[in-house]
This record gives sequence, structure tokens and C-alpha cells, in this order.
Amino acid sequence: MAERSFAKEVEDLRIGDGEVFRGEGILAVTKALLQSGVSYVGGYQGAPISHLMDVLSDAQEILGGLNVHFEASASEAAAAAMLAASVNYPLRGAVTWKSTVGTNVASDALANVASSGVKGGALVIVGEDYGEGSSIMQERSHAFAMKSQMWLLDPRPNLTSIVDMVERGFELSEASNTPVMLELRIRACHVYGSFVAKDNVAPSFTLRDAMENPTRDYSRVVLPPSNYVHEIEKVENRWPAAVEFIKRAKLNEFLGGHKGKVGIIVQGGLYNTLMRALELAGLADAFGETAIPIYCLNVTYPLIEDEVKGFCLDKKAVLMIEEGQPEYLEQAVNSILRNADIQTKIAGKAMLPRAGEYTGEVLLKGLTRFFEEHAPRVLSIAQPPERSEPDIEEQRALAAQVPQRPAGFCTGCPERPVFSAMKLVQKEIGAFHVSCDIGCHLFSILPPFDIGNTTMGYGLGWSGASAFNSESSQRTISIMGDGGFWHNGLASGVGNAVFNKTDNVLVIIDNGYSAATGGQDILSSRALNKTKSTNNPIAKAVRGVGVDWVREVHTYHIAEMKRVLKEAMTTAAKGPKIIIAQAECMLNRQRRERPLRAQAIRNGERVARTRFGVDPDTCTGDHSCIRLSGCPSLTIRDNPDPLRDDPVAYVDNDCVGCGVCGENAHAAILCPSFYRAELIYNPSFWDRFRAGVRNAVIGFFQRRAEKRRLKYTFGESA
Repeated sequence: MAERSFAKEVEDLRIGDGEVFRGEGILAVTKALLQSGVSYVGGYQGAPISHLMDVLSDAQEILGGLNVHFEASASEAAAAAMLAASVNYPLRGAVTWKSTVGTNVASDALANVASSGVKGGALVIVGEDYGEGSSIMQERSHAFAMKSQMWLLDPRPNLTSIVDMVERGFELSEASNTPVMLELRIRACHVYGSFVAKDNVAPSFTLRDAMENPTRDYSRVVLPPSNYVHEIEKVENRWPAAVEFIKRAKLNEFLGGHKGKVGIIVQGGLYNTLMRALELAGLADAFGETAIPIYCLNVTYPLIEDEVKGFCLDKKAVLMIEEGQPEYLEQAVNSILRNADIQTKIAGKAMLPRAGEYTGEVLLKGLTRFFEEHAPRVLSIAQPPERSEPDIEEQRALAAQVPQRPAGFCTGCPERPVFSAMKLVQKEIGAFHVSCDIGCHLFSILPPFDIGNTTMGYGLGWSGASAFNSESSQRTISIMGDGGFWHNGLASGVGNAVFNKTDNVLVIIDNGYSAATGGQDILSSRALNKTKSTNNPIAKAVRGVGVDWVREVHTYHIAEMKRVLKEAMTTAAKGPKIIIAQAECMLNRQRRERPLRAQAIRNGERVARTRFGVDPDTCTGDHSCIRLSGCPSLTIRDNPDPLRDDPVAYVDNDCVGCGVCGENAHAAILCPSFYRAELIYNPSFWDRFRAGVRNAVIGFFQRRAEKRRLKYTFGESA
């Protein structure tokens, strides 16, 4: 079960030559793959290309009809290794993942395939997760392309350009016997548009053909002396072939005006943002028409020296728009021009920030600085559109009033009670080091839990605490999700801990999915999957590699979770200890149950839904429930008692009935104010009868209590 279904949209992938395809960028990429005659596709989900994997998964029937093999890979390394099929055979293949973290994981296989070279076109589609909205360290794919001599495409973010670069990417790969990287930023993945489609193409040479007619070439294996020859091939053969193809196919574009003493060189992926900034500066219209000469790099590596020199030769100054640091392109352009004794001034990071995303506002400021310094006449004749700029003081006042909204656990998240229990254990046995991992559980580092010291990578939670395998009065706890466990954690974390006889503790959050990447099925998912093997227990896997101390606990049972955590931290038993905290991801559960519940209600069926609340007359205003849970459905409201000032806790309508708030209060022996209610839709006769009796009895005692209160009040007055 993924975050979003594309079952309806993928039917558009069947359209043929001359028809107009409309949809998101990721759908356009899939259509381009089918039009390119791809033989196999693999990858690992992760923003911003999670949905590309979801599209491919939903399109398996269409892929199968074209003899295209699709595989949801166990990791980015497994996906990259698939490209080995293109080393010896004329098979076109594509793999995809989130960069740069995914590229880091895949680097060993990528470096090898880049050294071997490919016979069939090999395309690596990376989601360039840089800038606002990113969840990873801020790095770029450019350095890896340079390191391993893989050509890097960065298409303009419109569907026609994206589709063209996918198709041309395969051709470039085959022309230069080199794997090609195509990077898509977050907005490019989800930009909506249209393009004129072509017919889908089945591969002329299939995987079956390769399997039944195997060939080998010792010179393609990365071993001495072949690997020394590979380096020479890259520089003397593959690079010139790539340059020649890029020039001949005109993959880079010269846009805007053809004359002028200043110009702009821009990465293809930033072209739309540049045009918006030029429009705001009065130097372009809403349709992208401008008199400013623009050299758009749809291929950012390798640079084409003749094109760079030709563009800069008649210009006084050129603005280099390159997002991120270091300024690889700016350095390369300067090197090309100086070696050719061309003295055009290249202004890049001197005009623009050295780090951070280049938004429209950022580029507008940089453009203004550039033109003020190098072409003030351009600005003097510009006609910027009217804009209502908010007063800076108003912005500051608004920022002071609006609280920050960092990412956090969803309402009813089964991971929240694990950290509630952990806080309670810390209260009893003292603080301990917590090694975190990539996934939803990393939100534990934020309030109200404030738990977690480091995170080193997906599935590396226990490895991140491996240095602390030492005699101590306090053990460490490591966290790992089920997605990270199957990605990398079983070998790098659990196997490593068993081999080195660690005496520390691992908590595996088993929520049934690779939840952080969109809710995709994994080996231990409980759901039945038509094309994948699921229901493989984590407990069986960890026992299989030698862990004896294993406990399985339902996460919502906080008292039990607290007891097992304390036992793991204090037991005299030596060796690795693993707690498997189990409960289904609430977001996926709600995606599955809400439509079914809504349909049942519409059909007139009896439906009961649990939710929780707080009795305002009992609530003391201590708010320990909020401090121990942090659930978004827990908030505060005014105290109904006129004699009390403290606001009381309140459970809003987002409540999904998980019961963690009440469990927390009970486990911590805090508060009796929580109540559990059943909301019944389409009640039966028996439901109505019971409700009537209940209301009558409660009403009787309420009226009796009210009479006593009034009698006491009047007597006091007399």
C-alpha cells in the first residue's frame, strides 16, 4: 500500500503517437521510459521520486505487456547493481532513487558500472533532494558524476524537456558507452503539463535473449589490468564521444536574445525559476520571452567547451546560476575561458548565496545586483510588474505570532508510545545514549520527547552505537525502523552486533511498511501483495543471525513497553538485546479503513468508532498527557470552571482512537480525566434502547445533584 495510487493515471501510458499526454512529471518519465524501449527498471523509493516507484508499481501490467521487468529493489545499491545487465548486452535499463543519500548507498555499484562501461543504454534517475522541503543533508549529485565520469542531465522542468532528456539520455549512454544520470528536483517531479506522445516500444533485444545467449568480455570486468584501461577509455574515448553527441543533438539550449554585452548561464533545472525572477525584474514576460541571452545547461556534466566559449566570447560579463556549493560549474567555466584567453567576467557566487535553494526571490536579488554592476542600462529600461510588497515589520509581526511547525509524528502514530515509554524509563533509571536512524522515528529528537543523540544513515541505527560496546553501568539504546532493517540494518546493525558480542539494546519499530518513504510494502508487511513476498517476520530474521534475547511488544501497550525496555536495560543477561515494537502505521491504516467506513455508513450499516476525550471538570491543567505524547489531536482550551485559570486539555476531532493519551496517563499514574467513547453510526434498535436507558439514569442523578446544589446555595443566601 503506497501513499498514493496511480492506478487510474497509468492507463494514459497506453496512448500512442501524436496523442497529447497530460499529467505529472513522474508520469511523463514513465511514459518516456516506455517510448525508449527500456528492458528493465528498478529502484528504491524516497522523496522526491517516491511516486515514480509508485507509478511503476501500478503500471506493472503495462510494463509486462512490453516485456519490461520492474523490480522494487531492496536498496539503492541493489538497484544500481541491476545496471550490470547493460554491460555485456544491448539492453536499455533505468534505475531510480533519492539523491544524494541514495547515490551514497549505490556508489560502489555505480563506480563499477561507470568503470566497465555499458553496451546498452543505462539511465540513473535521481531525485535531487536539495533545498526547501528536503529531509537530508544538503549535497549535490554533481560531485559523483565528476568523480566516476558519468554524464549528468538536468532538464528544464517542463514535460517536453523531461521526456526528451530521458530518451536522449539512453542515446547518449549508448553513443559514449557510459551510464548517464538524470536529476529531477522536487518541483520537476510533480510539475503538471503536457507533451505529444509517441508509441511505446518493446525492446528488440530482450532479457530472455540475453539469458539464453550469454556472452562475456573479460575486458569489462573491473580487475587489473582492465581497470587501468577503463580510466583511459573514459578520458580518450567515452568523453569525446559524449561531447560530440551532446553537440550534435543540441541537448543544451541557447534561449532569449542573441545579442548583448551580458548573458546568463543557468542549470536546466533552475530555468523556470530564472524566468520568474526575470519577469519580476521586468526583463521577461509571463510566457518566458526575454531579450537577455541565456545558455541553458540541460547537460551540466560534461561542459561543452566550444559552446561555453561561443556564448561568452562577445560578452562583457556572464552570470553563472549554479545552486549549491562548491561552485563546480563556475570553476569549470572560468577554466575554459582563461585557457582560451577569453576575459569575460564570470559572476556567480559573488552575486548569489553560496548555499541554500535559489528561489525566485533569491534570484531576483542576484539578478538585480548583477545588472546594477555590469549592465545598469538594462535595468533602466526594464518594466517590472506592479507588486504589493508586504511591509517588513508586518512580516516580522506575523512570524512572531505564527508558531514554527517542525515535522512530527502523525495523529495516532504507533511510534509515539515507544518514546513515551522511553521517557518514563529514563525517569526511573537515568539518562542513556540513544542512537537514532532514518525514518519517522527520527522525530523523537523533537519536543516533547527530546530523545536521540545521532543518526548516521538508513538502517545504521545500531551501527551508530557500535563504539559504545564497552563495560558500563548504563547500556545504550538504538532505534531502527522495519524499512531500515530490511534496507541495511539486518547485516550492518544486527549482524554486526552479534558478531562483536554487543551488550546493548536495539528497538525495531515494526509498523508494517516503509512508512517514511510513502507506505510501500516490505518483507515483513502483513498485507498480501500480488507481486511481492510479504509476511516474513523480523523476529525470525534476527533469531536467524544469532540473537537470543528477543521481545515482541504491541506499541500502544505503554506499560508493557515500559516494562520490557527497563528489563532490557537492567537484565543480567549478556549479549545483544532486541525489542520489536509492533503496530500498524496509523496513516496507512486510516487510508485503508476510512473509505471502507465511509462506504459502510452510506450503505446504512452500523459502524462504531472509538475516540477519546478529556473530562474538563476532572482535568487539573497539569498537561502531562501532552508532554508525554505530543499528539496533534491533544490541545488546550479555556477552563469551564470560573474559579480556575489554568486551561484544560482537550482532544479535538482529529482523534483516531488509538488511546495513547489515556495509556500515557495511566502508565505514568498521572490523571483520571480521560474517557473512552464509542461513536455509533446508523445505530440499531438495541443501541438506541441502551442509549435511552443510559441517558435516563444519568439524567436522574444529574437532576438530583442539581437540586442539592440549588438547595445549598439558597440556604447559604438566607
